[in-house]
Amino acid sequence: MPRVISNETLGCPPIRALTFDSLGLIKVTEARGKERGTPTVVNSWGEMNTSRSVLAASMDDRLNNPLLAVARKDGNIEVLNPCNGDLHFAYSVFGDAGSSPEDNEVSGLHLFRKQKDDHTERSCTLLTCTKKGDVSLRTVQFPDARADSTDEAAPKTWRACGSGELLVGKVDGTENFGLFGGKRVEVNIWDLEQCTKIWSAKSPPKDNLGIFTPTWFTCAAFMSNDDHRKFVTGTKSHQVRLYDVSAQRRPVMSFDFHETAITAITEDPDGHTVYVGNASADLAAFDIRTGKLLGSFLGKCSGSIRSVVRHPHHQVIASCGLDRYLRVYDVKTRQLISAVFLKQHLTGLVFDSGFSGEAVANTVVEAETEETMEQEGQEEENDDETEEVPVKRKKSKKEKRSREKVSEGEEIDKLRSKKTRDHKKKTKKVKHTEED
Repeated sequence: MPRVISNETLGCPPIRALTFDSLGLIKVTEARGKERGTPTVVNSWGEMNTSRSVLAASMDDRLNNPLLAVARKDGNIEVLNPCNGDLHFAYSVFGDAGSSPEDNEVSGLHLFRKQKDDHTERSCTLLTCTKKGDVSLRTVQFPDARADSTDEAAPKTWRACGSGELLVGKVDGTENFGLFGGKRVEVNIWDLEQCTKIWSAKSPPKDNLGIFTPTWFTCAAFMSNDDHRKFVTGTKSHQVRLYDVSAQRRPVMSFDFHETAITAITEDPDGHTVYVGNASADLAAFDIRTGKLLGSFLGKCSGSIRSVVRHPHHQVIASCGLDRYLRVYDVKTRQLISAVFLKQHLTGLVFDSGFSGEAVANTVVEAETEETMEQEGQEEENDDETEEVPVKRKKSKKEKRSREKVSEGEEIDKLRSKKTRDHKKKTKKVKHTEED
């Protein structure tokens, strides 16, 4: 008999998730209210265009002036307001050259949280990397209103690899170090302030047959926000690897997960649990200290998983991928608590941790009350108009039939009364004649 875990937490806690798809749309899914409910799509931003597919995204979900950055297939980087989808500014990674070539797309994007909370003027720092290894660190100043942005200084650029394809670009929690890796590119760590490489992994040894298989990194995640020395990676050869910069250059631990490529990986705030998704739609939790499988998440997906995100406050994780569903799981029971169909192939996902559900619900209620008040006012005006101008209404067939029946009954009653009167008169005459 298979092991079955009863789901004690039915419904989804108040969350707000922004998903990105292959047609360039940004969709907002929310679960509102204090109690657990069902998430629904509340907004959709952008126009359908395959050349504007979202390849990477990063979000600064602070309470004041939150920002969302997305990297598109044509090489444009856009900074938006995640509350209403308004565009603050956009620029091209390739400058005046325009759209990116097909073999040099953006593979990594990070929006720095170290920003000024000015109302008149704000700054935004972005790190981008492309498949050919070009890394750019740019700081942009832009006004709060929609206007043309101006660069504060020339962007810092360097190459993170000499050959191969750069597919992974991550920044640690302190935002002082960056991690890069990819196809035939060993993972390496850079100091972002000095723009220098401080550590690089060592290539794996040959196997028993003397065959060397170059690594192919597909995803990575730092285990802690305060320590950049420990991080975990996923490879094309379905391996999960744990690295410790202070220990050695090769993986401290590695283990296999099924037989397809690892496509998404994220860490848990506890510092020792990781969530791994692969190309065959399998999602599981591992204890990275021992490599032990804690359990697989129930609710089978039907397409490759492209993004897995752990919510910073609630005990849930979300995944999305090529099956076009946004799925939300409970971390403790590992059961599916909600699934939302979003129509397009999904490429990424971010959580808005500043969303509580109460403020939005209140605004919605206020809007609904205003609408109801307006409707009631319109109805009262319409009632007044109807009282002033009488409206002629056609009689229905039922009313006509009932009136015909009533008229027939009145005629019958009249005839009966006449007969009774005549009968009484005759009886009186007969009595008089008998007496005489």
